[in-house]
Amino acid sequence: MKNKNIPKVLVKRSKSGLGLFAVEPIKKGQFIIEYVGEKVTTDEANRRGGLYLFELNSRWTMDGKSRKNVARYINHSCCANAESEIKGGKILISAIKNIKEGEEITYDYGKEFFEEYIKPKGCRCTKHL
Repeated sequence: MKNKNIPKVLVKRSKSGLGLFAVEPIKKGQFIIEYVGEKVTTDEANRRGGLYLFELNSRWTMDGKSRKNVARYINHSCCANAESEIKGGKILISAIKNIKEGEEITYDYGKEFFEEYIKPKGCRCTKHL
């Protein structure tokens, strides 16, 4: 059963490839989507590598590479409008600002990911354009 309080989102082209966009306005503090995938040990995640690994804690990582994980399309931004929170082993994405209809949903991927993957290619968020 779908929760009517969960906002509608759409995957489409963005400045960074594909991105996740609000189909309707999203209020600050509102839950947007859960980042889902296969829960693997951090050692296994390190063996696999990849861009869709989301660390839950020092022992566990979520491998969100499946296209069923719509949250994987949320791009990085240094001036993000959403944030991730780990609660009960789940990765929950919520708005930290009001998000307008048609606006791309973004969150800060963190310093480690930024330094390793984004900085070498150049950040494409609006802060750096």
